[in-house]
Amino acid sequence: MQRPLPPLDDTLNGAFWRELAKGELRFQRCDGCGAFRHPPRTLCAGCGSDGWRWAPVSGRGAIFTWTVTHQALHPAFAAEVPYAVVVTELEEGVRLVSGVRDLPLGALRPGLPVEVVLEPAPEGRLLPYVRPRRG
Repeated sequence: MQRPLPPLDDTLNGAFWRELAKGELRFQRCDGCGAFRHPPRTLCAGCGSDGWRWAPVSGRGAIFTWTVTHQALHPAFAAEVPYAVVVTELEEGVRLVSGVRDLPLGALRPGLPVEVVLEPAPEGRLLPYVRPRRG
């Protein structure tokens, strides 16, 4: 069974996934104060500006928090349980929710240095995951 994929529609959220499909991790960056933001939205929470652009980020960060899923809420994930869903705080200050790679569940800890990797998915999409930072 194929996993559900995020829509590539005309919303700001769809625009995030379209940017990711190009092979580079980009987030909205405010033209007013320079803050990155995610999930995408029209106005900056910091300064209220409606000016922004998609800007690349390093992909480096640290685990902020996580949860371990023991029951698949969709049949396509049944073979994966248990699995972790992590919130990573990137160096630029934005947070990303994703899965993990190359990291046993018992090794998860706050502040663990990680990096984002993009993995191919159906329909030419790329999905973000984090793994322990190399080097």
